Amino acid sequence: MRATSSTLDNNRIKLVVEVDDAEMNEALDAAAATLAQQVSVKGFRKGKVPKQVLIANIGGAAVLRSEAIRESLPDFYARAISETMVDPIGQPDVTITAGEDEGVLVFEADVEIRPEVTIAGYDALRVTIPSPVVGDDEIEAQINRFRETDAVLEDVDRPIIGGDLVNMDIRAEQTGSDADPLEMSDFMYTVGSGSIAPEVDELILGLRAGEELVVTANVSGGQNIVYTMQLKQVKERILPELTDEWVEENTEWPTVDEMRDAVLTQMSKMKVVEAQMSQRDAVLVALGDLVTDDVVPDVLVEAEANDRMHDLGHRLAQQQMNLEQFLQATGQTPDQLLSAVRADAQRAVKIDLALRALVKAEGLEANEQEIEEELVTTAEAMSLASNTLHDNLYKSGRVVAFEAEVAKIKANKWLSEHVTFVDHLGIVIDRELLREDQSAEIDE
Repeated sequence: MRATSSTLDNNRIKLVVEVDDAEMNEALDAAAATLAQQVSVKGFRKGKVPKQVLIANIGGAAVLRSEAIRESLPDFYARAISETMVDPIGQPDVTITAGEDEGVLVFEADVEIRPEVTIAGYDALRVTIPSPVVGDDEIEAQINRFRETDAVLEDVDRPIIGGDLVNMDIRAEQTGSDADPLEMSDFMYTVGSGSIAPEVDELILGLRAGEELVVTANVSGGQNIVYTMQLKQVKERILPELTDEWVEENTEWPTVDEMRDAVLTQMSKMKVVEAQMSQRDAVLVALGDLVTDDVVPDVLVEAEANDRMHDLGHRLAQQQMNLEQFLQATGQTPDQLLSAVRADAQRAVKIDLALRALVKAEGLEANEQEIEEELVTTAEAMSLASNTLHDNLYKSGRVVAFEAEVAKIKANKWLSEHVTFVDHLGIVIDRELLREDQSAEIDE
C-alpha cells in the first residue's frame, strides 16, 4: 500500500491511497471465504465451495471484486491513516478513482482532522484547590464536635444566632400547585444547617421566639415553595468546659494538648489528601479554559457526548435501571440531561485540545522508548502481547491516538510541576505538601 496526504482548506486533508495487487488478492480471498459461508451451491457444503465455482455462482469476478472492495475499504483507509500519521476526527468522504473493475485500486479520502490550538498563558496558570494547611479555627471546630456529644440545651431569651436550635411549627406550600401544603409541628431546626432552604439561615438571624418568618425559596424546575414558620422556642447548646479531666473521661486522649495535637495530625493528613485529589481535575479544567469555544469542532463534542450517553446507559443497565427511571430519580428532563452531558463533553474536548497544545508548545512528544514502554504496560493490562497490540493499533488506524495519549501523560506531569497552586484566599500552596502520600496513614 502507498498512501500520501495533502492539506485542504477548513482543517481537512486528502488521502490518496494505492492498494497493490498482493493486498487486493488478500481482500479477494477474504471476501470469497465470507461469501462461501453465505452462498448455497448444490453439491458443496457451506464454506467448502471452491473459489472458481463460487465466482460462477455469484455472477462473476466483478461481483467478487466489488464485494472485496466494499468489505476491505475501511481497513485500507485505517491502515492509510497509520501510514500517513494523520489524526482524523470525522467520517471520510471516499471516492474510488481507479481499479474498481481491475488493476491497482486507488481511492481518495477527504476527512476533517483534529485542529491544532494555542493556549496563551498556560505557563502562568494559578489553580485554586483546597488548602492542605489546617487552620486553628478548623481544629477548634473539630474539638467542639467532640464537646457537642456532651452538650446541654438551655432556653434563651435573645435574638437568634447561628448554631441555635429553634422549635417551630412549619408550613410548606408550593406555589401554583393544587397539592395540600405540608405541615409539621414542633420541628427542631438547627440554624446554619441549611436543611430547609439556604434563605432561612440568613433571614432567621436576629428574630426571637414568638415571631413569624415567611420565606419563598426556589426549587428545581423553576417552582417556588413558600415556608411559613412560627418560631416557638430558642435553645442554645452549652458545651462542657474543655479540661484535661473532661478529655480523659470522654475521649481516647489523656489531656487537652494531646487531643489537639492528634486532631491536628489527622486533619493535616486528610486535608493533604483532599488537596491532592482535587489537584489534577482543577488543573485540567483551568488548562481547558484557555481554549476558546469557537475552535472546538462540533464533531468531537458530539462524539464525546454520544460516548458519555452510551456509558450512562451501560451503567444504568448494570443497576437494572432505565433512562426514564434515572431522569425521575435525578429530577431532570431529557433536555436537561442532554444539555449537561454536552457541556461535560465540551469541557472534555477542550481539555484534550489544550493538552495536545501543551505537548507541542513544550516539546513533550513521546519518544520511541516511551511509546514502547507504554505499549508493553497497556498490552499487559489487556493480556496481550505488545506486538499484537501494536499490529491492532496499526490496522485500526489508532497509532496516532495511542502516541498522543502517551504524550498527554507527559503533559500532565509537566503541569503538576509547573502550575502554581493557591488556596481560596489566593495564598500559594507549598508544592512539597502535595507530594506527600498520606492515604496509607489515614487508613490505619
